[in-house]
Amino acid sequence: MSSNATSAWSRADVAAGLSAVEQLRAANTARRLARDGGEWTRERLGEHLWSMQVQALDSIRDNRFTAVQACHGPGKSRMASRAAAWWMETHPPGTARVVTTAPTGDQVKAILWSEINNAASTAEARGEPFRGRINETEWKIGKQLLAFGRKPSDYNPHAFQGIHARYVLVIIDEACGVVKQFWTAARALTTGEHCRILAIGNPDDPNSEFARVCASDRWNVIKISAFDTPNFTGEWVPDELREVLVGPSYVEDMRREFGEDSPIYSAKVLGEFPLDSDDGVVRYSSLKACSAPEPIPRTDAELLPVELGVDLGAGGDETVIQERRGMVVGRTWSLRTTDAMVAVGHVLRAVEETGATSVKLDVIGIGWGVHGRLVELKGQGKLDCSVIGVNVSETSDHPEKYARLRSQIWWEVGRRLTEDRGIDFSGLDEQRRDKLFAQLAAPKYTLDSSGRIVVEPKPDTKKRLGRSPDQADALLLAFYRPHGGAGDALDWLKATKTAQTGGR
Repeated sequence: MSSNATSAWSRADVAAGLSAVEQLRAANTARRLARDGGEWTRERLGEHLWSMQVQALDSIRDNRFTAVQACHGPGKSRMASRAAAWWMETHPPGTARVVTTAPTGDQVKAILWSEINNAASTAEARGEPFRGRINETEWKIGKQLLAFGRKPSDYNPHAFQGIHARYVLVIIDEACGVVKQFWTAARALTTGEHCRILAIGNPDDPNSEFARVCASDRWNVIKISAFDTPNFTGEWVPDELREVLVGPSYVEDMRREFGEDSPIYSAKVLGEFPLDSDDGVVRYSSLKACSAPEPIPRTDAELLPVELGVDLGAGGDETVIQERRGMVVGRTWSLRTTDAMVAVGHVLRAVEETGATSVKLDVIGIGWGVHGRLVELKGQGKLDCSVIGVNVSETSDHPEKYARLRSQIWWEVGRRLTEDRGIDFSGLDEQRRDKLFAQLAAPKYTLDSSGRIVVEPKPDTKKRLGRSPDQADALLLAFYRPHGGAGDALDWLKATKTAQTGGR
């Protein structure tokens, strides 16, 4: 931070005609606050930051590149917003710039800039307003735009170029979702000795540029686990801060929902990038590579075929109906019933709502009755789609590779199709995606004495997860291409890509 920095309130005191001693004291205070973001936040806004939030602000002062790799709910966006305000208010007017970005426009506006506006409102309420004017995503002093938040156009990676100042702070929020070219643009903005980059985010994508920088010795990396936060360590913080930080109830919910071995638990509770399990069937890194921050626009032709996968629950498990549209994961319907005819009714409604041309369902247990009734309705002309029964306990189409069809489907569809980015999860909300990814990444495999792939039985996965992976099974059935084997899903993907590129 600048040694000649001064604050808005100290300049006002000088203008009011303070004595030389008082002016010197005010200048010393301004220099002290410019060096201490935690102290500035306390004196300027009357707010308390907990120790690792202060550590992050100290790192901005001392290091050109700071990455905060954090669990869910440690107050990272609050910290970043105070860093932005501290940077703007403690450098001489016109010498500082703050640029923020995030994967989506809504994230820019609703997260970091909402917190910046909150800080501005607090300062104004205390009778010490920030310099200039702040709106939803911009901070202006006079006619100068000195701080702004943008989600750069996907087709304009140079959107941040042309910004020059002695003191530039770039904040990359939700950093796992920000693609590499914008990190390159951020570095181009911060070539000066007094410039800084702060990257913050939940470490949920091991393929991301954020993961790469968090492993780099050029960045000062601060890792925050839920167990490092005040609600676990006992660090004193005001009650109003304690109530908004991650707490034991959330951690226990995540443990029960996903299990401590889950990649979701690793990222959101431990603040660690998930590692692919050596014996896992579906790689978590492949799943993340199949998910963009926002839905990918697709043509009508790319949203075909429309098919349903149905996993019939037994023993209290869910019955799940999963839609796919081309390579896009669509809607999900779920219910709990042991009545086959009730399940038939829900399948019929899903077919009607989606216009599906094919229904593929597990015929084990009550699935046999559901399949039989659907075939009967089709024969009566009351169901206009193909009905395909799948018995995953049967011998696979490639018995030299897989002992059972279940192993074949999980490997060929779950593993290989996601490795080839043949499934698009981008339209799912975070809660649904996390649940589905946890189920898909859960099953493990071994090799038998003939070298064939054996995916663990569903009850073993259920025991480890604490629940049955019904949504994952329904999804794989939706993408399964039974005519000629599960490998046909890959043939379909290759044909689709060839059609899209004209064979190039």
